[in-house]
Amino acid sequence: MKRYELNREQWCRIEPFIPGKIGDRGRHGADNLLFINGVLWVLRSGAHWHDLPERYGKWKTAHKRFTRWAQAGIWEKIFDVLTEDPDNQYIMIDSTIVRAHQQAACGKGGRGVRLWGVPEAV
Repeated sequence: MKRYELNREQWCRIEPFIPGKIGDRGRHGADNLLFINGVLWVLRSGAHWHDLPERYGKWKTAHKRFTRWAQAGIWEKIFDVLTEDPDNQYIMIDSTIVRAHQQAACGKGGRGVRLWGVPEAV
């Protein structure tokens, strides 16, 4: 197993929640496991999408598919299943992996609706 990739047991647990399986209506993914492993590689390595290794496919296609799945809530379902595993280090994302831009601490403030989380009290 390569670094950041799911093992067979983990794949079997999330496979029923994956859209685009053979038998589903519409198009199906050529290799859903390869796609998910590619996404995990990008998320865990902190690399840009365009640095996705060729073995995972075209970066632009993977990014579009990742975005569609995110908007449909598929990643939440997948990670809910994976977090049930007591040894879930492989899905943890923290500050050692995700870096903030150096100017993120002093960005423009102001009141307004946030796109994520609980809105700030006014």
